Amino acid sequence: MLNVEDWAEIRCLRRAEGMPIKAIVRQLGISRNTVRRALAADAPPRYQRPAKGSIVDAVEPQIRALLA
Repeated sequence: MLNVEDWAEIRCLRRAEGMPIKAIVRQLGISRNTVRRALAADAPPRYQRPAKGSIVDAVEPQIRALLA
């Protein structure tokens, strides 16, 4: 996963120095598609864990019905 420092460096190399994508790829040693995604993104990358359900989710309606 791309970290914030790499994301900022990619954007700086491209926007401030006008470096082509191929040169950025060679310099940083990352994928060309990763560089393209970093340039297209408006915000820095952020790790997001998928929401994990509870063990009770399957029977919650029945429990609520019994409690009511």
